[in-house]
Amino acid sequence: MQLISVNLGRLTEADYTDSGIGVTGIGKRPVPGPVRVFAPGPKGTAGSGVEGDEIAQWRHHGGDDQAVYAYAREDLDRWEAELGRELPAGLFGENFTTAGVDVNGALLGERWRVGPGLLLEVSSARIPCRTFQGAMAEPGWVKRFTQARRPGAYLRVIEEGRVSPGDRIEIVDRPDHEVSVEFWFRAFTTERALLPRTLAAGTAMSPRNHETVREYLAKYGGPTRG
Repeated sequence: MQLISVNLGRLTEADYTDSGIGVTGIGKRPVPGPVRVFAPGPKGTAGSGVEGDEIAQWRHHGGDDQAVYAYAREDLDRWEAELGRELPAGLFGENFTTAGVDVNGALLGERWRVGPGLLLEVSSARIPCRTFQGAMAEPGWVKRFTQARRPGAYLRVIEEGRVSPGDRIEIVDRPDHEVSVEFWFRAFTTERALLPRTLAAGTAMSPRNHETVREYLAKYGGPTRG
């Protein structure tokens, strides 16, 4: 299991961004490293946890629970075959492009050692937005990406470190529950009846996501209603 690319974004002008803010950092590009990775701070007050990576919308992106976004090269390759176009590392907005890691099968709370020092913890999945749709310029992209259930993982930083392409990734702790990145994604997008079961992830799930589940339970009263 390996980190094959570390990708940073720079704010650029775009006419397809959410909320019409006019700039985005979604199109990231590989850098040689080493790159510092750290816990940036609470959501809304801080951006990316990858030094040098620029984020436009701190309300929706960045912060401690979305410090790093990882996507598998194997999934990019599948999309290349489906779309008939080249998809370089970083195009999906991922900070880390991985090889040999089951990113979507990773469990919330699972911990990865990347390189000699960095320790990350899986926190949630990426949910596609209109900015992603605009950057990809593919009709119906948000729906297509959602239906594919290959969202990639957000991770929080447990121990700061520096990383470079080629660094080894090791799973050092894997919790005993069913809430994988793909399961979480389904629950928070197309299969809302699964939401109560995501509570099994405990504190690995962010307070904001716990609040979403509480609102669901208050409305529907149990795990079996959609």
